[in-house]
Amino acid sequence: MPQQSGVRELDRFDCYEACVQSPAHVAKFLRAVHGNHPRVLREDFCGTAALSRRWLEDAGRLGEAARAVAVDLDPDCVERASRQSPEALRVLRADCRNPHVGDGAAADVVFVGNFSVGYLHTRSELVSYLRHSRERLARVARGDRGGVFVCDTYGGASAFKLGSLTRKHPSRTGEIIHYHWAHEEADALTGMVTNSISFKVERAGEIVQELPRAFVYRWRLWSIAELREAMIEVGFASTEVYTECNVVPGEVPWAVHEPSELKDDWIVLVVGRT
Repeated sequence: MPQQSGVRELDRFDCYEACVQSPAHVAKFLRAVHGNHPRVLREDFCGTAALSRRWLEDAGRLGEAARAVAVDLDPDCVERASRQSPEALRVLRADCRNPHVGDGAAADVVFVGNFSVGYLHTRSELVSYLRHSRERLARVARGDRGGVFVCDTYGGASAFKLGSLTRKHPSRTGEIIHYHWAHEEADALTGMVTNSISFKVERAGEIVQELPRAFVYRWRLWSIAELREAMIEVGFASTEVYTECNVVPGEVPWAVHEPSELKDDWIVLVVGRT
């Protein structure tokens, strides 16, 4: 796999941002689902903080003041995020489960994406984390802006079946990235799964890089019902479920109300409101 002279190799974070994340769609969704000009985003398990950066970029285009706090425990993620962070973005290397991370700063929106709520392996961890998140939002709610907690999860007929999928995505610099998701282990009795993401980089019709198992995840796969019940238990006033984050500007996101609205295999956003 020869590398062209003078051409920078893509790293695993370049590939991840190109293939996995949709910060433009998610940032619009978060503003729309909040519904009352949210200013402060807390992005837990943030990775490279791509969403936080987009949150601030969109606020600038809207002429609104905004801030973001992005938290992750992975030193490589934090180093990458810090290199790209604007002044209004605070990047912290810390355990998101620690209630004191970020000095208890209030937020209008707390977001946990890319199935990272699965890093909370036990129900006690989940409930504790949601309670601290609601308390952050409640500080803002007392200022009459309200607050929302949003996380994503997946499920359906194939949730605990082993398998893989491959698709291609363009990079920002013109390469084609071959994305490979593998469902390596799954235990329906415990809810634990192991998933991995691998990449191959194609340039001018030739594979020039391979990044096998660039990301490996050991997650608890929480169901929609488990997440909603835990949110209500810690004091969220209501919960909602959404299957689509691509929101048309000016429109209100459409929540799911019937199980028939879910596909056989689904990805959803679960929202808790203070």
